[in-house]
Amino acid sequence: MTPRPKIKGIDLVFAQIPAPATWPLPQAAVLLGSQDSPGFISHLTGETLLEAHQGQSGALVSFYGSWRSSVRCRGSHRRPCSQQEICSPASSEFCTCRLLAFVKMAHPQEPDSSLQRRVVMIVFVSLLLDLLAFTMPLPLFPRLIASFVEGEKAQSGSTLLSSTLNSIRACRTALTSWRSGHLYDWSPNRPNNFKWDVTILGGLLGSVFSFCQFLVSPLIGRLSDTYGRRPILLLTMMGNITSAMLWLTSTTFGPYLLSRAIGGLSEGNVQLSIAMISDVSDPATRAKSLALVGIAFSICFTLGPSLGAWFAMRSSDIGVTRVAGVALNVYAAPAMISLILLILETIYLAITLPETKFLKQTATSPLNQSTSPEKHKNIRSSHLFDQRKWRLASLQKVHTTFLFFFSGAEFTLTFLTYDLYGFTNAQNGRLLGFIGVLSALLQGAYTRRSNKPPLSLVKSGICACVISLTLLSILPILRAKNGDLIEGTIDPLSSIFLYSAATTLAYVSATVVNSLNTLASLECDEDHHNRSIVSRGKALGDFRSAGQLGRAFGPIFATALYWARGPTFCYAICSIGSLAVLALTKTLNERRSDQTKFRKSQ
Repeated sequence: MTPRPKIKGIDLVFAQIPAPATWPLPQAAVLLGSQDSPGFISHLTGETLLEAHQGQSGALVSFYGSWRSSVRCRGSHRRPCSQQEICSPASSEFCTCRLLAFVKMAHPQEPDSSLQRRVVMIVFVSLLLDLLAFTMPLPLFPRLIASFVEGEKAQSGSTLLSSTLNSIRACRTALTSWRSGHLYDWSPNRPNNFKWDVTILGGLLGSVFSFCQFLVSPLIGRLSDTYGRRPILLLTMMGNITSAMLWLTSTTFGPYLLSRAIGGLSEGNVQLSIAMISDVSDPATRAKSLALVGIAFSICFTLGPSLGAWFAMRSSDIGVTRVAGVALNVYAAPAMISLILLILETIYLAITLPETKFLKQTATSPLNQSTSPEKHKNIRSSHLFDQRKWRLASLQKVHTTFLFFFSGAEFTLTFLTYDLYGFTNAQNGRLLGFIGVLSALLQGAYTRRSNKPPLSLVKSGICACVISLTLLSILPILRAKNGDLIEGTIDPLSSIFLYSAATTLAYVSATVVNSLNTLASLECDEDHHNRSIVSRGKALGDFRSAGQLGRAFGPIFATALYWARGPTFCYAICSIGSLAVLALTKTLNERRSDQTKFRKSQ
């Protein structure tokens, strides 16, 4: 290395390192003379850290590429400095700001509380925008499909939509024919009701979205570990915008189905939001910060469908069917609002969101890790590492099986109320709104403030799920005893059972998934040797993928049970399945107990 004179009070050593031919740009190394030197960067985005190790006189950092950063120098330069250039020793002049735009310390500073609060609030606002855009079309699925059916009446021959509906009708009729009469399982059973087929197809569209999430979530997580959370999140937002544009211009079922698939393959906001909050939060505040994700879900799943329905009613008032010669969807108004929300979210993230991937990440290069034989022979550390891997795998199993049974019961709830009591859309909307509002209140007032460990909240939530599904399984028995009722009415006792089940479902929504996310993120934290069992983005991507698999097939399973054996059998099986999930959580305790026993034996 060739020493250079002091520049703005910092002793610098700068050298060119020959770069392999496979690297498109030169590599450089910078040695800071002292870690106490002024001018340390406060933010750096886009970096690719190749090698880093702690030296007695400073931190040696190797990197390559064209860097973009916004640097505020805390030394003699007080102005912000934005650079996009290649660091090269050929430059004759250096200033503190320019040079430090390319420096990544081997031990980056922990994010302070103000940065943590800022990132969490940015993530929360972006989630509100994203989930509002996501939930607005949910109540419109049956109407959209009905409008596509109406538009295809003039077409001769089979279409994708007609073939799909015919297949659903055939499956439902076959399942219904297998249902034997049950003394206490009352159901009017309307096999030729077109509404059932359209509603089931709407649920299948949700399953398509979840299955696409199952496929792509691990990839999004790995990419965010490699390139950072921010660029991958902005890339997925481009996919969401494309999906909304396809919905806006879809006049047949095929393009709309494609828009849902693209939306599922590009929906990375939720998992990356969890990863970013985990990046900037410590274990003590993790659950409280991640509870905001659940609050955003509850708010948006309460307001979004209502807003979607309201804007859908205004679509006919607008009277615009074409723009620049392009035909628009019959519900162009909510589609346009969703598109605007996604564009605003993308702009907001591009302006305000800092990169969080490297804030707390400790360099994992071999140069930065101790190579002493004693460390590699530490049996106790290796054993505890294995325990954490097992716990993460167990959490994935709990996540998958819980969402399999819970999402299935959740999806068939409106079937049940319509089937037994003839509930209208408005009545079902009030029921779902009650669940959403109560869930948001519970998360804000209880989950975020609770001192209970996340695993305890998971267990209590699953117990509430068992109670809720048991109450729902009793409703058909009560209905059979009451005989015929006027459509849209419900007897007082059944109403108590129904809203008691809704209350416990709200508690389930407020506790289980958020707490599982917290537990999964905690298993990815570094140990006392500053090592992590797996990259956080990869782990949380795999975890979300597992949950989406359950969410994709749970509604199909529950719907098949509902039509084949009746609602009582359906909810009883889901309740028993939830009990099995509760038993799965016991393995997490056992492994924690094993860790304690192992520590005592050492």
